[in-house]
Amino acid sequence: MSFYIGREASKYIHGFAARGVHYIHRPGRTLQDVGFFLLPELGQDKGYISETVFTTLFLSFVLWTFHPFIFKIKKIYTVLIWCRVLAFLAACQFLRIITFYSTQLPGPNYHCREGSKLATLPPPNSVLEVLLINFPWGMLYGCGDLIFSSHMIFSLIFVRTYHKYGARRFIKLCAWLAVIAQSFLIVASRKHYTVDVVVAWYTVNLVVFFVDKQLPELPDRTSAALILPLSKDSKAKEENHKFLNANSGDPAEWV
Repeated sequence: MSFYIGREASKYIHGFAARGVHYIHRPGRTLQDVGFFLLPELGQDKGYISETVFTTLFLSFVLWTFHPFIFKIKKIYTVLIWCRVLAFLAACQFLRIITFYSTQLPGPNYHCREGSKLATLPPPNSVLEVLLINFPWGMLYGCGDLIFSSHMIFSLIFVRTYHKYGARRFIKLCAWLAVIAQSFLIVASRKHYTVDVVVAWYTVNLVVFFVDKQLPELPDRTSAALILPLSKDSKAKEENHKFLNANSGDPAEWV
């Protein structure tokens, strides 16, 4: 229960901060960007491609963490893994809030450019309007919360966690390739500047590296099964097995 409350509180605080920076966002000329120069613009009608990659990574990670409950294979501790992920996310989102409030860049996304009605927000009519953060539209059409990319935060944390605790090398390779592809797609979709993605790559990896060292390591599920107390049925089966083995030798030894 405390894990769920902490996760939702972290999401709300970040959403509240992102909504707040939208009030002070001022659209302007798109900044010069090497990624914009090298990557062709996908356009508004193809912006869903990067979101599809992100959603695939997100859902795949969630399904993997909960697969022990579906297949009854206790190889990982779902709650402990999500506690680690929450710690990584909270640290990264805290740094992100400090960063995008320090300097507001003109948003490169289409709804954040000059001439768009969504680029700026009128002053709020009440405190309640700010607290409700206009969910979910305030999350989807925000402006000003650029450095560094929130999508990259989630994707990198998920992939790094699976890389450490997952078992299949092929899936690990595909996951890293998907994150790399998402990095290019975010820039090509003009949702972020290249600096937003680059900063996310080294910041998230450094945060995970240092925070992970402060957290206790997960116990090994495979070895844990060996030290569990035997049930009555297990004891009976074990005694029966020993009895059969004792009587399976040379008949001359039975006398």
